[in-house]
Amino acid sequence: MARPKNLRRINNPPKFKGYTPSGHTEILNPEIVIINLEEYEAIRLCDYENYSQEQASKQMNVSRPTFTRIYATARSKVAEAFAEGKSIVFEGGKIFLNSDWYSCKNCKSMFNNYTHTEIPCCTLCGSVDISPV
Repeated sequence: MARPKNLRRINNPPKFKGYTPSGHTEILNPEIVIINLEEYEAIRLCDYENYSQEQASKQMNVSRPTFTRIYATARSKVAEAFAEGKSIVFEGGKIFLNSDWYSCKNCKSMFNNYTHTEIPCCTLCGSVDISPV
């Protein structure tokens, strides 16, 4: 039996849900390629931020061989979407967001500020009476 996957750290989740090719004719039922959020992060770190795979693996809190597998899978999925004109959707994965965590003083809930807003507020009750954890 395989060992369970560890959570992968994501610094910047995508601000959008995916892409659709221009001139796509099957709008009602398009073929899609699902790219997990850790795969998105691998491409972002290596191809956009120009990190080495060693640096990127440390950012994501995984081993370098694991990062290489995630990155290879992501690039293969992007190539499939480009070559076959499929839409790309970003979702899922074993991840945790690397962002600041807060505790609400009103309802005692804990939440993170993954959108990095200037003044974070409680996601449950909307209060701004919060403290960093």
